[in-house]
Amino acid sequence: MTVHGERENIPSVDKAEAPKALEQFTDAYNKAYRELDPAVASQVETGPLEAITTADLKAQHASSPNGNPKYPALELSDVTYRIPKQVGWPKFFVADTDSNRDDNRWLFVFTRGGADEPWKAAYLSILSQDEVPDFATDKDGWAKPVPAKGPTPKLATRPDKLSAEYTDYLMTGEGSVFADGQSTSGLRDTRKKFLRTPKFWTEYIDTPAQGAQDAPVGLRTSDGGAIVFFSSHHRQKQTMAKGFRPNPDPQIKALMTGEAKRAVTLTRVSESAVRVPAKDAADPKVVFLNRLEGVTAAKGE
Repeated sequence: MTVHGERENIPSVDKAEAPKALEQFTDAYNKAYRELDPAVASQVETGPLEAITTADLKAQHASSPNGNPKYPALELSDVTYRIPKQVGWPKFFVADTDSNRDDNRWLFVFTRGGADEPWKAAYLSILSQDEVPDFATDKDGWAKPVPAKGPTPKLATRPDKLSAEYTDYLMTGEGSVFADGQSTSGLRDTRKKFLRTPKFWTEYIDTPAQGAQDAPVGLRTSDGGAIVFFSSHHRQKQTMAKGFRPNPDPQIKALMTGEAKRAVTLTRVSESAVRVPAKDAADPKVVFLNRLEGVTAAKGE
């Protein structure tokens, strides 16, 4: 009997297939960083994670064109697979892992847009042991997904609105969606220090992520809320005062187009994991658990 994933409510991935996807990712990831080859990483990554990795590998390759054969391999263990039941495409699952890098948990979100496509990692979030939530499950032990689009009346905010709400907040400082913290009020405070200095002034433009490969994904937690993974885009233009010239570091130079005579514009992509409370929670504000950001492009003027 054929089960149609586009019509039936079925687990997003077979329990035997999920470990294979993680193994393929790890092998390709390590090969990509040994060879410093973005094309290898692109075989197993997509969305914001691919954008950040591609730029990082490109920058490193510029200074080490023969690769990095001594790259210490990433090893993942003690894996718990959070597999939701879903109807239609795209589908996703989360691999909650231990790594040989630190004492935190590394959560990878794998997605694919159809049965004939490979699983690729779209998000990576690094959470402390205490930050990993108690994920809700149904009677059969499957994780409970959050709809990527449309109203979610039981949550404080819609997952598909998070990127726009976040970038609006960074631009204006207005809104009550997010709790204060390093990635919200702290980031705005840091930016204020560099708006105008004796050597340079800085302009910031934040825009929501768009497109299917940047779509947010989320899983319900046992407290009625959810963990949502989403991305956003950020530009920073630094213009030097008269008598000064930009001096970007080698990795930025490797990504740069144009010549940095007076100004440099950096484009960044961030991927975040946030805790979205239930709508009736005592404190309904969204809390950032992790935010990873990377420079993906640079332009000199």
